[in-house]
Amino acid sequence: MKKKTTFSIRQLLFILVVIAAFSLLCCLLFAYRHDEKRFLNLTSRLFSEEMKANTLSMHYTLAHPENFGIVDYTPTLSGYSGSDTEAGVEALQSTLSELKKINPKKLTPQDARLHKLLTRYLENTLVLCRFPMCGEYLSPSSGMQTQLPILLAEYTFRSERDVRDYLALLDQTDSYYASLLRFEQDKADAGCLMPASFLENVIEQCDTIVTARDLNAGTHFLQTTFRERIEELCRRHLITEEKAALYIATNDRLLKTVLLPAYERLGDGLLLLKDNTIPTAGLASLPNGKEYYRALLIAQTGSYRPVTEIQQLLSERFSMEYDSLRRLLSENPEACTLYITNTPPCFYLKDTDLILTDLKGRLEDSFPQISGNPPTVWVKSVSPNLENYSAPAYYLTAPLDATDTNVIYVNYKKTPEPLELYTTLAHEGYPGHMYQTVYCNRRSLKPGENPARELLWYGGYLEGWALYAEFLSYDYAADFLRTQNGGTVAPDLSGSGSTDNDAVLIEIEKHNRSMQLCLYSILDIMIHYDGASYQQVAKYLKEAGISDSEDCKAIYNYIVQEPCNYLKYYLGYLEILELQKEARTLWQDNYSDYRFHCFLLDYGPADFLSLNEFLHSYESTP
Repeated sequence: MKKKTTFSIRQLLFILVVIAAFSLLCCLLFAYRHDEKRFLNLTSRLFSEEMKANTLSMHYTLAHPENFGIVDYTPTLSGYSGSDTEAGVEALQSTLSELKKINPKKLTPQDARLHKLLTRYLENTLVLCRFPMCGEYLSPSSGMQTQLPILLAEYTFRSERDVRDYLALLDQTDSYYASLLRFEQDKADAGCLMPASFLENVIEQCDTIVTARDLNAGTHFLQTTFRERIEELCRRHLITEEKAALYIATNDRLLKTVLLPAYERLGDGLLLLKDNTIPTAGLASLPNGKEYYRALLIAQTGSYRPVTEIQQLLSERFSMEYDSLRRLLSENPEACTLYITNTPPCFYLKDTDLILTDLKGRLEDSFPQISGNPPTVWVKSVSPNLENYSAPAYYLTAPLDATDTNVIYVNYKKTPEPLELYTTLAHEGYPGHMYQTVYCNRRSLKPGENPARELLWYGGYLEGWALYAEFLSYDYAADFLRTQNGGTVAPDLSGSGSTDNDAVLIEIEKHNRSMQLCLYSILDIMIHYDGASYQQVAKYLKEAGISDSEDCKAIYNYIVQEPCNYLKYYLGYLEILELQKEARTLWQDNYSDYRFHCFLLDYGPADFLSLNEFLHSYESTP
């Protein structure tokens, strides 16, 4: 006979409480997982859509998109379309609305940080979208008429599909440049067209970057670099020689029948737009130009400081650098004489491999190690065909999932001095762009990290870090001279003859470089926000010791063409120094450069407002 089970009132109440607690716990877990799932779905969709929408960007971001679920895509070279811009704004607003419905407190710490970054990024992007005619695709200094050929020339062929994608993109260059011409026509209608002298520079570039003479001779860099990449695929047995010949012939045909006519039509179309009545002036002269500049300043630098506060920060830094320079000169009369006579410091470390080895060795105590196998770094010369259009040097950013091999290009036409080569390789290599990119990319591939962060670009962080590394390298170079007694590197005895004087000259160069970038950053705000004219800028430059009219015009024109560019570097650098100062205050005895660099690398790239907030939560973890 079964025994009947009975419960007392107390037992029943206890069971009901347990059931209610369990139900509540399930609801809470569901709520947390619900927000996590929504955020993952949203960011995964964003990442996939953005990658598929721009094949060129995807190729430089992912070496193997199939490993990120991106298999079915159509090679697309995204251009300008007014209707697409309106649709893009609606999509941004919808994404931001969806994002704000997700509670960041219910996300993992990594995703909560990404939620904050993505929210601010989209909000500022929407502000920029209110001024579509204030931007510029065809700047004489860095427009797509010069940048696209370089991106095509550096387009890595890892597989045969990459070759097919490349040729498909090349086949779209006519419609791409036609869209940019329409953009300039829309800018003209809106009263935002660039001055006639700038247009003349762009037209000249269109006439010289791609020419029938070079293409018929088979010597154009888009022919020679293509053949080199195809031959490498043949050596690796990834394509046959027959296919290689077919692809080379197709590339030549597209260059002659698509790209060359595209440049000709672009140049002709810009010629018709020339208007000699348009003044050479900054963004402040355009309708809503000041508002656009403020949003552009945030987007380019990641600094949310008011413009007046940025001006004060720059002014104080300039005074500090000037005082340091004056003190150095007064305390070192021999070095002062060499400086006045424009005698460069004698820095005899000239081999790029030795320079990178020296720089890498100086990171051991104050920078975290890169996880995994040590990356290899190749230093290559910029093609002679690209020297006139390339920067003094650039790091070819490694994709997220392929960081074992890295390439730094040096334009020796613009980087002649050994000291400049040393600081340039610090900026582009260790501990600059290459080191930061490889460190962050490998961290981003760890479990729990979201690849959607790759969609967010923070120029102020990236260039600020590289400039921070560059300024450190001046100290490294001075230390190298003071600690080396010949060693394995034979000194060049044609210099000052004094290691101490050369080390001081290097310190002088450091302060000079800082003052110059600070000065140009101040001028950027004067021109684009305050509306300073050329005459006002020339007067300011004269007070700073620059009186040659051609130099003044070159400085003024470049800053007009490239708003926020100097600030992207120098304000980014100053924001890092401000973060470092805050870290010293927060951590006190627990502060070390190593710990600060770990924080900056682990929590970046990011805007500096968010980094400051992250720092205050990070400081509780020694």
